Amino acid sequence: MNEIVVERPDFAAFVGARGQALQRTAYLLTGDWALAEDLLQTALAHVYPRWSRIERDDPDAYVRKVLVNTWSSWWRRKWRGETPTRDVPDLLSTSDAYNEVDLRESVRRALEQLPARQRAVVVLRYFEDLSEADTAAALGCSVGAVKSHASRALSKLRESSLLGSLVTEETV
Repeated sequence: MNEIVVERPDFAAFVGARGQALQRTAYLLTGDWALAEDLLQTALAHVYPRWSRIERDDPDAYVRKVLVNTWSSWWRRKWRGETPTRDVPDLLSTSDAYNEVDLRESVRRALEQLPARQRAVVVLRYFEDLSEADTAAALGCSVGAVKSHASRALSKLRESSLLGSLVTEETV
């Protein structure tokens, strides 16, 4: 049976231009590169059939919303049990040549400890640099809810043992 393949060069151009940034957003949501790739592919597969309607508006916002909603549905289904470790991780050293990599890993692990909604707000608001209104639109909630989730999330990040003394009132 022959399938008809409809090519959409405008969709391919969008993915080529925004794919890497969307991949980073997916990674910040999931905390795992392989899972982030799956999340992005699933979101793009969801968007592709609707592309002719989406591209007229704001495709970035629509794809981000699909990313967050897809991740939320995955997150709700996944069991979030504890992962015991034998040794407590070492604190970051300022003289370490790999300090930046360690810092990114610490931030990623601290983000994983946030509840799903708070993590989504932090990723969209501070990593994607969206306004409060755009974040609220992406999450389908009010601006007040975004402010509340951001405040609680930043408070938890300040208290996180994973970030230690790296996060202060001035840096957040």
